[in-house]
Formats: sequence, C-alpha cells, structure tokens
Amino acid sequence: MEITIKQAEITEIDQLMTWRMEVLRNVFMLPADYDIQPLYSANREYYINSIPSGNHIAVFANIGETTVGCGGICLYSEMPSPDNPSGKCAYLMNIYTEEKYRKKGVGKAVVRYLVEKAQAQGITKIYLETSGCGRTLYEGLGFQDMTDYMKLTENCHE
Repeated sequence: MEITIKQAEITEIDQLMTWRMEVLRNVFMLPADYDIQPLYSANREYYINSIPSGNHIAVFANIGETTVGCGGICLYSEMPSPDNPSGKCAYLMNIYTEEKYRKKGVGKAVVRYLVEKAQAQGITKIYLETSGCGRTLYEGLGFQDMTDYMKLTENCHE
C-alpha cells in the first residue's frame, strides 16, 4: 500500500473545501444542525488568498487513486528572537486521515512532507495543536510539548 502526497493547487478548491469541512466537523464534533456556511466562506477565502501567495501549503494523501487524508501548513513571520533568529514560522494544521486508513502511515507521510517543505524555506520553528489521538504520531516525529504557552479566552478589558 503506497501512500503518495500531492500538493494541492488552488484549482482544487472544491476538493480542499470538502476535506476542510470534514476536518472541522470531526475535530470539533459539530452537531448535524450546525450552520457551517460562515466557516465554509471564511475558509474558502483563506485558501483563495493563502495558497497562491505561498502562505499556506495544502496536501492530499492518496492510496492509489483514492484520497484518504489531507494536511496543511501555514507559513508566516514573527519578530526574530534567540530561539528563532530568522523569524520564520510554520503552523501545522488540518492533519486528517479517514478513519479506515488510520494507523497505516498516512498522517506521518503528510506531516513529513509538510515539515520538509517548511524546512526547505529555512523555517525551523514549526508547531501545532494536537488531539489525544494525534499525540503519539507527533511525538514519534520529534514534536515536544511547549511550556509557558497561553491563549486568551476572554475579553482582557473586563
């Protein structure tokens, strides 16, 4: 069973959107009656702007002619610092494999491909958020937990 990774082109926007919506529904456990249209529109606009500009790389994972997974990586800059002198960063996201193809190396192939693409651009700061079921995959590829990382969840003016 050979896994091939194919970089998505903006002309494949419909397929990208189908996979993105599947990821959002599954990862966030959205109920069947959830109005996904605003997210659909925002994600479509994101792809339209970010793929041609090179700020996002999206991929499909295939076994034979069948697409069985996907992934993406956002490329951006932050202020340079001692732990990231170039200021170049990448955020790995949207890593997803259809359930019946899990534990067969699909996710690993997607992550390796995307990390290699980022590293080829001189990016050394690559991070992600993970679910419990993805943790083992990422740890096996060398990702480690981050310390001193926080997220704003309420209005800071209150």
